[in-house]
Amino acid sequence: MIDRNLARGLFLALIALVFGGFSLQYQTGSLGRAGPGLFPLIVSGILLTIALMIIVRSRFTAREPLDLNIKNIGLLLVSLCVFALLSLYVNMLAGIVAMVFISGKAATTYSVSRNIKISIGLIIVAFAFQKLLGLSLPLI
Repeated sequence: MIDRNLARGLFLALIALVFGGFSLQYQTGSLGRAGPGLFPLIVSGILLTIALMIIVRSRFTAREPLDLNIKNIGLLLVSLCVFALLSLYVNMLAGIVAMVFISGKAATTYSVSRNIKISIGLIIVAFAFQKLLGLSLPLI
């Protein structure tokens, strides 16, 4: 039996190491004058720390079997593809709403009100990124 918590920690550690490794190809700079590789390196370091905590915790908790739900994985992949396509050809707001409602089908219970709240939250974050950080996002 594959332990779900151990597999989750190992997978997160793998992602953190891959992204951290790629971030080293860019200049990191310093905290006072950050280079393009500093932010991904910091995020991957935090993710690696979380992964190590999950791995250690998995040794002290009861083992839970790992079960893969192919339907849910497919729904999440489709929602990401729909988000990318709608963001490219329509606008990002439509992509966000479609992604949330499609990926919401993967939950154990489907709630339209929850999906609306999540969509509003993500739209607010997108507008904050556009206005406060100056990112060029095709929101409207």
